[in-house]
Amino acid sequence: MSDPRERVAGRGLVLYDYLYALGGAERVTLELARGLADADLCVGCRDRRLFPDPLPGIARCLDLGAAAQAPLWRALRGLRAFRRRTGFLRDYDWALYSGSYAPVAVHSHPHGANLCYCHTIPRFAFDLRQYYLESLPLWQRPALRALIAYVRPSYRRAMQRMDLILANSQNVRGRIERHLGLPAQVVYPPVDVERFRWLSQGDYYLSTARLEPYKRVDRIVEAFRQLPEKRLIVTSGGSQLGELKRLAKRAGNIELTGWTDEETLRDLLGGAIATLYVARDEDFGMSPVESLAAGKPVIGVAEGGLLETLTDRVTGILLPPDPSAADVAEAVRWLTPERAAPMRESCEKHASRFHRSRFLALVRDLLAETLAADRSGSARMAGPVASRRPVR
Repeated sequence: MSDPRERVAGRGLVLYDYLYALGGAERVTLELARGLADADLCVGCRDRRLFPDPLPGIARCLDLGAAAQAPLWRALRGLRAFRRRTGFLRDYDWALYSGSYAPVAVHSHPHGANLCYCHTIPRFAFDLRQYYLESLPLWQRPALRALIAYVRPSYRRAMQRMDLILANSQNVRGRIERHLGLPAQVVYPPVDVERFRWLSQGDYYLSTARLEPYKRVDRIVEAFRQLPEKRLIVTSGGSQLGELKRLAKRAGNIELTGWTDEETLRDLLGGAIATLYVARDEDFGMSPVESLAAGKPVIGVAEGGLLETLTDRVTGILLPPDPSAADVAEAVRWLTPERAAPMRESCEKHASRFHRSRFLALVRDLLAETLAADRSGSARMAGPVASRRPVR
Protein backbone atom coordinates (compact mmCIF):
# COMPACT_ATOMS: atom_id res chain seq x y z
CA MET A 1 0.00 0.00 0.00
CA SER A 2 1.38 3.41 -0.96
CA ASP A 3 2.10 6.31 1.36
CA PRO A 4 -1.17 8.33 1.48
CA ARG A 5 0.81 11.56 1.11
CA GLU A 6 2.12 10.62 -2.32
CA ARG A 7 0.60 12.30 -5.36
CA VAL A 8 -0.95 10.46 -8.29
CA ALA A 9 0.79 10.99 -11.59
CA GLY A 10 -1.02 13.15 -14.13
CA ARG A 11 -3.64 15.84 -13.84
CA GLY A 12 -6.80 14.73 -12.06
CA LEU A 13 -10.37 15.86 -11.41
CA VAL A 14 -12.88 14.75 -8.76
CA LEU A 15 -16.55 15.30 -9.71
CA TYR A 16 -19.57 15.38 -7.39
CA ASP A 17 -23.27 16.25 -7.76
CA TYR A 18 -23.88 19.10 -5.29
CA LEU A 19 -22.29 20.65 -2.23
CA TYR A 20 -25.47 21.63 -0.39
CA ALA A 21 -24.92 19.97 3.00
CA LEU A 22 -21.98 18.50 4.86
CA GLY A 23 -23.16 14.89 4.81
CA GLY A 24 -21.16 11.69 4.52
CA ALA A 25 -20.86 11.66 0.72
CA GLU A 26 -19.81 15.30 0.70
CA ARG A 27 -17.10 14.67 3.29
CA VAL A 28 -15.75 11.72 1.32
CA THR A 29 -15.68 13.75 -1.89
CA LEU A 30 -13.78 16.60 -0.26
CA GLU A 31 -11.39 14.07 1.27
CA LEU A 32 -10.72 12.61 -2.17
CA ALA A 33 -10.09 16.03 -3.72
CA ARG A 34 -7.75 17.00 -0.89
CA GLY A 35 -6.02 13.66 -0.50
CA LEU A 36 -5.29 13.01 -4.18
CA ALA A 37 -2.70 15.74 -4.41
CA ASP A 38 -3.17 18.43 -7.08
CA ALA A 39 -6.67 17.22 -8.03
CA ASP A 40 -9.30 19.80 -8.97
CA LEU A 41 -12.95 19.52 -7.91
CA CYS A 42 -16.03 19.93 -10.13
CA VAL A 43 -19.60 20.16 -8.73
CA GLY A 44 -22.99 20.70 -10.28
CA CYS A 45 -23.59 23.53 -7.82
CA ARG A 46 -22.85 24.45 -4.22
CA ASP A 47 -24.12 26.50 -1.31
CA ARG A 48 -21.41 29.13 -0.94
CA ARG A 49 -22.52 29.92 2.59
CA LEU A 50 -21.47 26.43 3.67
CA PHE A 51 -18.72 25.95 1.05
CA PRO A 52 -17.15 29.38 0.40
CA ASP A 53 -14.09 30.13 -1.72
CA PRO A 54 -11.46 28.97 -1.29
CA LEU A 55 -12.28 25.42 -0.19
CA PRO A 56 -9.52 24.45 2.27
CA GLY A 57 -6.95 22.12 0.71
CA ILE A 58 -8.50 22.22 -2.79
CA ALA A 59 -6.64 24.10 -5.48
CA ARG A 60 -9.61 24.77 -7.78
CA CYS A 61 -13.38 24.21 -7.64
CA LEU A 62 -15.39 24.31 -10.87
CA ASP A 63 -19.11 25.05 -10.39
CA LEU A 64 -21.35 24.09 -13.33
CA GLY A 65 -24.11 26.42 -12.13
CA ALA A 66 -26.91 23.82 -11.99
CA ALA A 67 -28.55 25.28 -8.88
CA ALA A 68 -32.31 24.95 -8.43
CA GLN A 69 -34.65 24.99 -5.43
CA ALA A 70 -36.89 22.07 -6.42
CA PRO A 71 -35.09 18.71 -5.98
CA LEU A 72 -36.50 17.19 -9.21
CA TRP A 73 -35.53 20.22 -11.27
CA ARG A 74 -32.08 20.33 -9.62
CA ALA A 75 -31.53 16.68 -10.52
CA LEU A 76 -32.46 17.28 -14.17
CA ARG A 77 -30.31 20.41 -14.40
CA GLY A 78 -27.41 18.55 -12.80
CA LEU A 79 -27.64 15.66 -15.24
CA ARG A 80 -27.69 18.02 -18.21
CA ALA A 81 -24.81 20.10 -16.87
CA PHE A 82 -22.54 17.10 -16.33
CA ARG A 83 -23.50 15.76 -19.75
CA ARG A 84 -23.15 18.98 -21.76
CA ARG A 85 -20.80 21.34 -19.92
CA THR A 86 -17.83 19.14 -19.13
CA GLY A 87 -15.78 19.30 -22.32
CA PHE A 88 -12.87 20.51 -20.20
CA LEU A 89 -12.44 16.91 -18.93
CA ARG A 90 -10.33 16.26 -22.02
CA ASP A 91 -7.57 18.28 -20.33
CA TYR A 92 -7.32 15.76 -17.46
CA ASP A 93 -5.41 12.47 -17.31
CA TRP A 94 -7.86 10.90 -14.87
CA ALA A 95 -11.30 11.57 -13.47
CA LEU A 96 -12.93 10.21 -10.32
CA TYR A 97 -16.73 10.47 -10.17
CA SER A 98 -18.61 10.62 -6.86
CA GLY A 99 -22.40 10.92 -6.74
CA SER A 100 -25.52 9.94 -8.69
CA TYR A 101 -25.40 12.48 -11.55
CA ALA A 102 -21.70 13.35 -11.94
CA PRO A 103 -20.88 9.96 -13.55
CA VAL A 104 -22.66 10.96 -16.78
CA ALA A 105 -19.71 13.31 -17.40
CA VAL A 106 -17.65 10.22 -18.26
CA HIS A 107 -18.74 10.67 -21.88
CA SER A 108 -16.66 13.86 -21.97
CA HIS A 109 -13.53 11.95 -20.96
CA PRO A 110 -12.91 9.31 -23.65
CA HIS A 111 -9.13 9.21 -23.08
CA GLY A 112 -7.56 8.64 -19.67
CA ALA A 113 -8.63 6.73 -16.58
CA ASN A 114 -12.24 6.88 -15.28
CA LEU A 115 -13.11 5.68 -11.78
CA CYS A 116 -16.35 5.91 -9.84
CA TYR A 117 -16.55 5.94 -6.06
CA CYS A 118 -20.16 4.87 -5.59
CA HIS A 119 -21.89 5.90 -2.36
CA THR A 120 -25.03 4.31 -3.81
CA ILE A 121 -26.88 3.99 -7.06
CA PRO A 122 -29.66 6.63 -7.52
CA ARG A 123 -32.16 4.65 -5.51
CA PHE A 124 -35.21 6.70 -6.49
CA ALA A 125 -34.68 5.34 -10.01
CA PHE A 126 -33.98 1.73 -9.06
CA ASP A 127 -34.81 -0.21 -5.88
CA LEU A 128 -36.75 2.57 -4.08
CA ARG A 129 -38.66 3.75 -7.13
CA GLN A 130 -42.08 2.83 -5.74
CA TYR A 131 -41.28 4.23 -2.31
CA TYR A 132 -40.40 7.65 -3.74
CA LEU A 133 -43.39 7.70 -6.04
CA GLU A 134 -45.80 6.93 -3.22
CA SER A 135 -44.23 9.62 -1.02
CA LEU A 136 -45.21 12.35 -3.52
CA PRO A 137 -48.61 13.94 -4.14
CA LEU A 138 -50.36 12.47 -7.19
CA TRP A 139 -49.78 15.59 -9.28
CA GLN A 140 -45.98 15.38 -8.83
CA ARG A 141 -45.62 11.69 -9.74
CA PRO A 142 -45.57 12.14 -13.53
CA ALA A 143 -42.55 14.45 -13.18
CA LEU A 144 -40.71 11.86 -11.09
CA ARG A 145 -41.59 9.07 -13.54
CA ALA A 146 -40.16 11.19 -16.36
CA LEU A 147 -36.98 11.82 -14.39
CA ILE A 148 -36.62 8.10 -13.62
CA ALA A 149 -37.02 7.25 -17.30
CA TYR A 150 -34.20 9.68 -18.06
CA VAL A 151 -31.88 8.73 -15.18
CA ARG A 152 -31.93 4.92 -15.43
CA PRO A 153 -30.45 4.52 -18.94
CA SER A 154 -28.16 7.55 -18.55
CA TYR A 155 -26.70 6.25 -15.30
CA ARG A 156 -26.38 2.68 -16.56
CA ARG A 157 -24.51 3.76 -19.72
CA ALA A 158 -22.20 6.00 -17.71
CA MET A 159 -21.30 3.26 -15.22
CA GLN A 160 -20.58 0.85 -18.07
CA ARG A 161 -17.93 3.30 -19.29
CA MET A 162 -15.99 3.25 -16.01
CA ASP A 163 -12.63 1.53 -15.89
CA LEU A 164 -13.11 0.78 -12.20
CA ILE A 165 -16.08 1.03 -9.84
CA LEU A 166 -15.47 1.31 -6.11
CA ALA A 167 -18.35 0.77 -3.68
CA ASN A 168 -18.41 2.19 -0.17
CA SER A 169 -19.78 -1.05 1.34
CA GLN A 170 -20.73 -4.63 0.57
CA ASN A 171 -24.33 -3.42 0.71
CA VAL A 172 -23.79 -0.94 -2.13
CA ARG A 173 -21.69 -3.42 -4.09
CA GLY A 174 -24.68 -5.76 -4.02
CA ARG A 175 -26.94 -3.04 -5.42
CA ILE A 176 -24.51 -2.32 -8.25
CA GLU A 177 -24.35 -5.98 -9.20
CA ARG A 178 -28.13 -6.55 -8.93
CA HIS A 179 -29.34 -3.45 -10.74
CA LEU A 180 -26.50 -2.68 -13.15
CA GLY A 181 -24.94 -6.10 -13.68
CA LEU A 182 -21.48 -4.62 -13.07
CA PRO A 183 -18.65 -5.67 -10.76
CA ALA A 184 -17.40 -3.37 -8.02
CA GLN A 185 -14.72 -3.42 -5.37
CA VAL A 186 -15.38 -2.38 -1.78
CA VAL A 187 -13.25 0.40 -0.33
CA TYR A 188 -14.74 1.61 2.93
CA PRO A 189 -14.97 5.41 3.22
CA PRO A 190 -12.64 7.38 5.46
CA VAL A 191 -13.29 8.73 8.90
CA ASP A 192 -11.00 11.32 10.45
CA VAL A 193 -10.71 9.31 13.63
CA GLU A 194 -8.25 11.80 15.12
CA ARG A 195 -10.75 14.66 14.74
CA PHE A 196 -13.59 12.87 16.53
CA ARG A 197 -12.68 11.99 20.09
CA TRP A 198 -14.22 11.27 23.47
CA LEU A 199 -14.52 14.50 25.48
CA SER A 200 -16.88 13.64 28.32
CA GLN A 201 -20.16 11.91 29.04
CA GLY A 202 -22.92 14.48 29.08
CA ASP A 203 -26.62 14.09 29.79
CA TYR A 204 -27.93 13.71 26.22
CA TYR A 205 -28.29 11.30 23.31
CA LEU A 206 -27.51 12.55 19.81
CA SER A 207 -28.99 12.08 16.32
CA THR A 208 -26.92 13.29 13.34
CA ALA A 209 -28.83 11.77 10.39
CA ARG A 210 -30.15 14.05 7.66
CA LEU A 211 -33.82 14.90 8.21
CA GLU A 212 -35.34 12.98 5.31
CA PRO A 213 -38.11 10.35 5.49
CA TYR A 214 -35.85 7.37 4.76
CA LYS A 215 -33.57 8.31 7.68
CA ARG A 216 -36.53 7.72 10.06
CA VAL A 217 -35.49 10.44 12.53
CA ASP A 218 -39.20 10.97 13.24
CA ARG A 219 -39.19 7.63 15.06
CA ILE A 220 -36.30 8.79 17.22
CA VAL A 221 -38.14 12.02 18.09
CA GLU A 222 -41.32 10.07 18.83
CA ALA A 223 -39.34 7.68 21.07
CA PHE A 224 -38.01 10.55 23.18
CA ARG A 225 -41.51 11.98 23.50
CA GLN A 226 -42.15 8.75 25.39
CA LEU A 227 -39.00 9.31 27.48
CA PRO A 228 -39.36 12.75 29.10
CA GLU A 229 -36.58 11.92 31.56
CA LYS A 230 -34.08 11.40 28.67
CA ARG A 231 -32.60 14.29 26.65
CA LEU A 232 -32.19 14.22 22.83
CA ILE A 233 -30.30 16.61 20.55
CA VAL A 234 -30.95 16.34 16.80
CA THR A 235 -28.10 18.12 15.02
CA SER A 236 -28.89 18.09 11.32
CA GLY A 237 -31.19 19.60 8.72
CA GLY A 238 -33.30 18.45 5.82
CA SER A 239 -36.79 18.55 4.37
CA GLN A 240 -38.40 17.31 7.62
CA LEU A 241 -36.89 19.96 9.92
CA GLY A 242 -40.14 21.95 10.24
CA GLU A 243 -42.26 18.84 10.66
CA LEU A 244 -40.00 17.43 13.38
CA LYS A 245 -39.87 20.75 15.21
CA ARG A 246 -43.65 20.69 15.33
CA LEU A 247 -43.59 17.08 16.56
CA ALA A 248 -41.16 18.03 19.36
CA LYS A 249 -42.78 21.40 20.16
CA ARG A 250 -44.12 20.47 23.58
CA ALA A 251 -41.27 18.10 24.47
CA GLY A 252 -38.85 20.04 26.63
CA ASN A 253 -36.32 17.19 26.47
CA ILE A 254 -35.84 17.40 22.66
CA GLU A 255 -33.72 20.03 20.88
CA LEU A 256 -33.34 20.38 17.08
CA THR A 257 -30.35 22.55 16.15
CA GLY A 258 -30.46 22.38 12.32
CA TRP A 259 -27.14 22.02 10.52
CA THR A 260 -24.12 22.95 12.65
CA ASP A 261 -20.49 23.65 11.80
CA GLU A 262 -17.86 20.94 12.06
CA GLU A 263 -16.50 22.09 15.41
CA THR A 264 -19.94 22.07 17.03
CA LEU A 265 -20.68 18.60 15.60
CA ARG A 266 -17.39 17.29 16.95
CA ASP A 267 -18.08 18.70 20.42
CA LEU A 268 -21.63 17.32 20.49
CA LEU A 269 -20.42 13.86 19.50
CA GLY A 270 -17.60 13.97 22.03
CA GLY A 271 -19.96 14.78 24.88
CA ALA A 272 -22.92 12.50 24.15
CA ILE A 273 -23.97 9.38 26.02
CA ALA A 274 -24.61 7.56 22.73
CA THR A 275 -25.94 8.29 19.24
CA LEU A 276 -28.96 7.01 17.33
CA TYR A 277 -29.03 6.09 13.63
CA VAL A 278 -31.96 4.08 12.29
CA ALA A 279 -31.90 4.93 8.56
CA ARG A 280 -33.65 2.60 6.13
CA ASP A 281 -31.18 0.22 4.39
CA GLU A 282 -28.30 2.70 4.83
CA ASP A 283 -25.66 2.64 2.09
CA PHE A 284 -22.75 2.62 4.55
CA GLY A 285 -23.32 5.16 7.32
CA MET A 286 -20.47 7.56 8.00
CA SER A 287 -22.17 9.09 11.04
CA PRO A 288 -22.17 5.87 13.10
CA VAL A 289 -18.45 5.39 12.45
CA GLU A 290 -17.77 8.99 13.51
CA SER A 291 -19.67 8.21 16.70
CA LEU A 292 -17.47 5.16 17.30
CA ALA A 293 -14.36 7.28 16.72
CA ALA A 294 -15.58 9.56 19.50
CA GLY A 295 -15.93 6.51 21.75
CA LYS A 296 -19.73 6.66 21.67
CA PRO A 297 -21.87 3.54 21.11
CA VAL A 298 -24.66 3.63 18.52
CA ILE A 299 -28.29 2.60 18.65
CA GLY A 300 -28.58 1.41 15.05
CA VAL A 301 -30.63 -0.95 12.92
CA ALA A 302 -29.70 -4.42 11.69
CA GLU A 303 -29.84 -3.74 7.96
CA GLY A 304 -27.80 -2.15 5.21
CA GLY A 305 -24.30 -0.88 5.79
CA LEU A 306 -24.68 -0.77 9.56
CA LEU A 307 -24.29 -4.55 9.60
CA GLU A 308 -20.72 -3.91 8.40
CA THR A 309 -19.83 -1.25 10.97
CA LEU A 310 -21.61 -2.08 14.25
CA THR A 311 -21.46 -5.07 16.58
CA ASP A 312 -24.51 -5.67 18.75
CA ARG A 313 -23.93 -5.17 22.50
CA VAL A 314 -20.24 -4.40 21.82
CA THR A 315 -20.29 -1.06 20.01
CA GLY A 316 -23.98 -0.35 20.55
CA ILE A 317 -27.36 -1.96 19.91
CA LEU A 318 -28.76 -3.25 16.63
CA LEU A 319 -32.54 -2.99 16.42
CA PRO A 320 -34.58 -5.19 14.08
CA PRO A 321 -35.27 -3.83 10.58
CA ASP A 322 -38.05 -1.23 10.44
CA PRO A 323 -37.97 -0.47 14.18
CA SER A 324 -40.90 1.29 15.82
CA ALA A 325 -40.61 4.29 18.10
CA ALA A 326 -41.28 1.88 20.99
CA ASP A 327 -38.29 -0.25 19.89
CA VAL A 328 -36.07 2.84 19.87
CA ALA A 329 -37.33 3.90 23.29
CA GLU A 330 -36.61 0.46 24.75
CA ALA A 331 -33.04 0.57 23.37
CA VAL A 332 -32.47 3.99 24.94
CA ARG A 333 -33.71 2.69 28.29
CA TRP A 334 -31.22 -0.20 28.02
CA LEU A 335 -28.23 1.87 26.87
CA THR A 336 -27.82 3.86 30.06
CA PRO A 337 -24.74 6.03 30.71
CA GLU A 338 -23.44 3.22 32.93
CA ARG A 339 -23.66 0.71 30.04
CA ALA A 340 -22.41 3.14 27.40
CA ALA A 341 -19.21 4.20 29.14
CA PRO A 342 -17.48 0.76 29.18
CA MET A 343 -18.06 0.45 25.39
CA ARG A 344 -15.70 3.35 24.71
CA GLU A 345 -12.57 1.26 24.09
CA SER A 346 -14.34 -1.17 21.72
CA CYS A 347 -15.88 1.74 19.79
CA GLU A 348 -12.57 3.55 19.29
CA LYS A 349 -10.76 0.35 18.29
CA HIS A 350 -13.45 -0.55 15.75
CA ALA A 351 -13.40 2.94 14.20
CA SER A 352 -9.67 2.69 13.49
CA ARG A 353 -10.47 0.24 10.65
CA PHE A 354 -11.80 3.21 8.67
CA HIS A 355 -8.84 5.57 9.09
CA ARG A 356 -8.53 8.17 6.31
CA SER A 357 -4.89 7.33 5.59
CA ARG A 358 -5.79 3.72 4.76
CA PHE A 359 -8.63 4.88 2.51
CA LEU A 360 -6.45 7.35 0.59
CA ALA A 361 -3.64 4.84 0.18
CA LEU A 362 -6.05 2.25 -1.27
CA VAL A 363 -7.67 4.69 -3.67
CA ARG A 364 -4.29 6.03 -4.75
CA ASP A 365 -2.98 2.51 -5.46
CA LEU A 366 -6.08 1.60 -7.48
CA LEU A 367 -6.00 4.87 -9.38
CA ALA A 368 -2.32 4.45 -10.27
CA GLU A 369 -3.00 0.86 -11.36
CA THR A 370 -5.92 1.94 -13.55
CA LEU A 371 -3.89 4.78 -15.07
CA ALA A 372 -1.11 2.35 -15.96
CA ALA A 373 -3.63 -0.03 -17.55
CA ASP A 374 -5.22 2.82 -19.51
CA ARG A 375 -1.85 3.94 -20.85
CA SER A 376 -1.08 0.40 -21.92
CA GLY A 377 -4.44 0.20 -23.68
CA SER A 378 -5.74 -2.75 -21.65
CA ALA A 379 -8.35 -0.98 -19.53
CA ARG A 380 -10.61 0.08 -22.40
CA MET A 381 -10.53 -3.38 -23.93
CA ALA A 382 -11.26 -5.15 -20.67
CA GLY A 383 -14.02 -2.85 -19.38
CA PRO A 384 -14.67 -2.52 -15.62
CA VAL A 385 -11.85 -4.31 -13.86
CA ALA A 386 -13.16 -4.70 -10.32
CA SER A 387 -14.04 -8.35 -10.86
CA ARG A 388 -10.37 -9.16 -11.28
CA ARG A 389 -9.37 -7.71 -7.92
CA PRO A 390 -9.95 -9.01 -4.39
CA VAL A 391 -12.13 -7.08 -1.95
CA ARG A 392 -10.01 -5.06 0.46
